[in-house]
Amino acid sequence: MNAILVIARILFAAIFINSGIMHLTKLEAMTGYAKYKKVPAAKLSVAVSGLMILVGGLYVALGIYADLGALLIAIFLIPTAFLMHAFWKESDATAKQNESINFFKNLSIAGAALIIFVLIARGADIGPSITSAFFSFK
Repeated sequence: MNAILVIARILFAAIFINSGIMHLTKLEAMTGYAKYKKVPAAKLSVAVSGLMILVGGLYVALGIYADLGALLIAIFLIPTAFLMHAFWKESDATAKQNESINFFKNLSIAGAALIIFVLIARGADIGPSITSAFFSFK
């Protein structure tokens, strides 16, 4: 079971590690898109959010304060859903559908991240880890 838990953590975290790297290595392109979406302080927002999800993903995958990592991911996903995927603002049917899918995907994954956060903070076994929980809700 430990192997499955580690694989599950890596699978969950992979999208955030990859996206965090892209935020930082493709900063100008990401900033342009954030500006298009009217994100305040676009370049800073892209850099900070990239660090958040990169660190969050690595923490979850490696089991280094995985609860804190999951919380960082959720803190990224919830505002991102509203700022970047505001499907209610779209008039084109295809754009509206794509933004709706991404909006609800972000909220769904944020829910999973919050579950991971609480379970780890309550002492749940997540397989081999480098550290214990950062928070304690026992």
